[in-house]
Amino acid sequence: MEIQNLNQTLKKIKEENYAILHININNLEWAKFVLLATKEANLDIILGASPSAIKYMGGYKTVVNLVNGLIQDLEIKTNVILHLDHGNYNDCINAINAGFKSIMYDGSKEDFETNILNAKKIVNIAKKLDITVEAEVGRIGLDISKNKSLDIQKTNIEDAKKLANTGIDLLAVAIGNIHGQYESNWKGLDFELLDKLNQEIKIPLVLHGASGIKEDDIKKAIRLGIKKINFNTELQIANAKALNDFLKNNNFLENKNYNPRILYANSNQAIYKCTLDLLNKYGKKN
Repeated sequence: MEIQNLNQTLKKIKEENYAILHININNLEWAKFVLLATKEANLDIILGASPSAIKYMGGYKTVVNLVNGLIQDLEIKTNVILHLDHGNYNDCINAINAGFKSIMYDGSKEDFETNILNAKKIVNIAKKLDITVEAEVGRIGLDISKNKSLDIQKTNIEDAKKLANTGIDLLAVAIGNIHGQYESNWKGLDFELLDKLNQEIKIPLVLHGASGIKEDDIKKAIRLGIKKINFNTELQIANAKALNDFLKNNNFLENKNYNPRILYANSNQAIYKCTLDLLNKYGKKN
């Protein structure tokens, strides 16, 4: 097995009330323990990698080879999709050239005409190589590249139809969702808008920023057309808490627990447990 595109999995879940999970990865341990949870659940998974995470891990080719190596060495039998998350036009080209089979073109910071034009160009390249393409319309809250709050611009239905008509395979929608942690005064997902989008758009819809949204609300979103759910912050928090607890409760220098395989053992397990829990909640028929 090696990394796959998303098309086969989308066909399987198109008419079902469940979704495929997208988990962002940040290093070898993250990828490894997400894949181990996937193996336990026996489900398909998307490993998302943002341009900044790819740079941190060494580059596009490094990430492709890392994930392919883990798939083989861990004997993963289900579909693993390595997906570029929130890439600009050049990021998408770099990912395609490196061997990614699934990409997200995020033109939400561009004017709408440029978003459409670039989406068409990327689709034209990607389809010849059997690569899945996701795009975004509207603007999801919080700029993840600079950790800077952005006003949410909910998806306009007519704009969504135009972007869907470029030939993309999935559409990321802005329905009140944000990247990062939700504030106590968050107004929630706009299910009325999601329902209308689902009726008008004939391709699967994507929910970014799922971390922190109530389970019932995510399942309702799945029933209303969401087929790909992105998680990142939830795993980062679980990982950080586990590492912090270990450092607080262990005299790691005196006990010589500074070996990284010991130091990160609890936080790696936190990634595994969090992923497995999410897969069991949302990644299969219930």
